Amino acid sequence: MLESTVPTSLDSTAHIIQIALTPIFLLSGIATLLNVFGTRLARVADQAERISQAIAGASGPEQHRLAHRMNALRRRSLALDAAVILGALGGVATCGAALTLFVGALRDATVANILFLLFGLAILCTLSALMVFGFEMLLSSRGIRERVAVRQSEVAEETGAPMDTRL
Repeated sequence: MLESTVPTSLDSTAHIIQIALTPIFLLSGIATLLNVFGTRLARVADQAERISQAIAGASGPEQHRLAHRMNALRRRSLALDAAVILGALGGVATCGAALTLFVGALRDATVANILFLLFGLAILCTLSALMVFGFEMLLSSRGIRERVAVRQSEVAEETGAPMDTRL
C-alpha cells in the first residue's frame, strides 16, 4: 500500500522537486524585501532617537517642528510594520505552498485547491507589502521635501536671498 503513494521513479521525484522550487524562488524574493523593510525601519528608529534627543533641548517653534517630524516617523514605522507583517505572511503562505506540493505528491491526492489558495495568498500578501512599502516611501519623500523647504527658508532668512520653492 505504501508503494502506491510514494513516487517510484527518479524522474517523478525530480519533477516534484522542480515544481516545489518555484515557490522557493518567490520566498527568496520575499526575504530580500523583508531585509529592505528591516533596514528602512532601522533608519526610522535612528531618526526617531535623534529627534527625541533634540526635542529635549528645543523650545517653541523648533519643538513643534520636531514633534511634527516625530509624528511623520511614527506613520512611516506603522507602514513598515504593515509591510513586514504582510511580507512575512507571504513567506508563510509560500512555504505552505511548497509543503503542500511535497505532501500532495507523497499522498497522491489532489491538492490543487490548497496549493492555489496558499500560492495566491503568498502573491496577495507580497503585493500588499509592496503597496504599503510604496506608501512608506511616499511618506519618506514627503518628509525629505518638508525638511528641505524648512532648511531653504532658514537659509533665505539668514542670507536675504530669494528662496527656490520648486522641489
